[in-house]
Amino acid sequence: MGLVALGAALAIGLAAIGPGIGQGIAASKALEGMARQPEAAGILRTNMILAFAFMESLSIYGLVIAFLLFAKI
Repeated sequence: MGLVALGAALAIGLAAIGPGIGQGIAASKALEGMARQPEAAGILRTNMILAFAFMESLSIYGLVIAFLLFAKI
């Protein structure tokens, strides 16, 4: 039981850290681009939101793996 809980915690933690860092970098660069070219803000915002959705899907995969580990108990 303890090893399953540790595995689930690692699955969630590792699945959340990558997209978290990626979202911070993407938001930083998108805001920098919007500041440099305000006329392109709409396109940058749309692309940033799409990128966030793809990054969040990686976190959801980690959550699914954690749920599957707990379902095996």
